[in-house]
Amino acid sequence: MKYVRSILPPVLVGVLAIALWELIVTAGRIAPFILPAPSAIWAQLVEQRDNVVDAALASGANALVGLIGGTVVAVLAALATSRSKLLSDVAVPYAAVVNALPIIALAPILNNMFDSTSSLPRRVVAGIIAFFPVFINTLRGLREVDPTHRELMASYAAGSWTFARLVRLPGALPYVFTGLRQASSLAVIAAVVAEYFGGLQDGLGARITSAAAFTAYPRAWAFVVGACALGLVFYLTTLLLERLATPWKHL
Repeated sequence: MKYVRSILPPVLVGVLAIALWELIVTAGRIAPFILPAPSAIWAQLVEQRDNVVDAALASGANALVGLIGGTVVAVLAALATSRSKLLSDVAVPYAAVVNALPIIALAPILNNMFDSTSSLPRRVVAGIIAFFPVFINTLRGLREVDPTHRELMASYAAGSWTFARLVRLPGALPYVFTGLRQASSLAVIAAVVAEYFGGLQDGLGARITSAAAFTAYPRAWAFVVGACALGLVFYLTTLLLERLATPWKHL
C-alpha cells in the first residue's frame, strides 16, 4: 500500500498531463513542427520501436562506459585528495572547472581528435560530466568519519589503505550513491547531446537530428521519448544498486 501511495499520484498527474497535451494540440490545431500530439508520437514510437531500441542501446553503451569510467576516476581522486585538507581545497575548484565545460564545445573538439567512427569521444564526454557530482559527494562523505572509528583503527595500527577500505569508503557509500544518482542521468544526457556533433550516426541524438532535418517531428519526439526512458532506466538501476549496497538505510 505504501508503494501504491507513492507511485499512483505521479502516474495520475502524468496521464492527465498527456491527455491535456492531446486536447490542446488537437483543439488548437497546433502544427506538428511546433508540438506534435502524443497520439502521433506514440504511433511513431510503435512504428520505429526497433530503431528506437537499437539507438537507445548504442547511446546507453556510451553513457554506461562513461558513467563507470567517470565514477571510478572520481572515487579514486576523492580518496587521494581527502588525505589532505589543503589538497581537497585545491582540487574542488579544478573539479568545478571540469564540470563547467560545455558539451557543445567539448564534443566537437574530441570528435576531431579521434576517428570519425569511434565512440570514444562520446564516452569521454559522458565520463567528464559524470565525474563532478560523484567526486564532490564522495569527498564530502570521506571527510565525515566518526572520531571513534578513527581512534579504534589507530589503536589497531591500521594503515591508511586499510582505514580507507574498512572505514572511510563504506561510510561514504551513501554519499557516493547520491553523486551516482545525479551522474546517471547526466551521463545519458551527455552521451545523447554529444551525438549531435558528428561521429557514428547510431545513437538517439543522431536519430533525433536526422528526423528533425527531414521534418519528421513526431518521429524525432519518439526518439526523445526513448532518451527519456533510457535516462529513467539508468536512474532506477542506480537506486537498485544503492538499495543492495546500503541495506541498512532501508531497514
